[in-house]
Amino acid sequence: MTITHEDELDALKAIGRIVANTMQAMAKALEPGMTTRDLDDIGRALLDHAGATSAPEATYDFPGATCISVNEEIAHGIPGDRIIQAGDLVNIDVSASKDGYFADTGATFCVKDVTAAQRRLCHDGRRAMQIGIAQVASGKPIAGIGRAIGRFAARGGYTLIRNLASHGVGRALHEYPEEIATWPTRRETRRMQRGLVLTVEPFLSTGGHWALNGDDDWTLYSNPPAPVVQYEHTVVATDRGPLIVTHPG
Repeated sequence: MTITHEDELDALKAIGRIVANTMQAMAKALEPGMTTRDLDDIGRALLDHAGATSAPEATYDFPGATCISVNEEIAHGIPGDRIIQAGDLVNIDVSASKDGYFADTGATFCVKDVTAAQRRLCHDGRRAMQIGIAQVASGKPIAGIGRAIGRFAARGGYTLIRNLASHGVGRALHEYPEEIATWPTRRETRRMQRGLVLTVEPFLSTGGHWALNGDDDWTLYSNPPAPVVQYEHTVVATDRGPLIVTHPG
């Protein structure tokens, strides 16, 4: 969507806070021994309490309130009986709607006793997102997001998953611009108009290039197999730069 009125921005900020608060509360509760369903139940209860509706569940009939992906699962993991263990990397992706407005956020979290390499990957994954967000502003090229992230990834010896893109959001979970590459591309010629609402969510890896479907038709895995982290905010393009709406508060 493109924001044209202050009340639209206020509504977007409201659902942005809800998804951010939900993800942070889930992350705080994350501990070895719990199942991914236990974690999802926490997210569902928080969304319900805030009067919000799970976006993947309502939009795509996803079998969970949130997406929870562990280790080799890089996105769209279905909450279930998998037991979270020390040393795991757990991605929590929360998207929801309220009063007709949608916001989307996600992050990868370390579960105790992770290696230095895992912590470094998480740190750099968050940094890749921040570098991409810094390219968001009225009139700037959409391709600048992927170019900036690509330079950072190349300097660090990382790869980027190239078929999981950022997207427009606001009045639907996925809307114009339908695909925003978080990797360098020459095909993208569009520019960001004032008020454009989009996600920035690079998938940074130590060797993966593509996401492949698993047997359940939802969960995605890295090809070739490699650790992958993802960090995501919902952002508005303004004349002064990016305005992040998925901050807890």
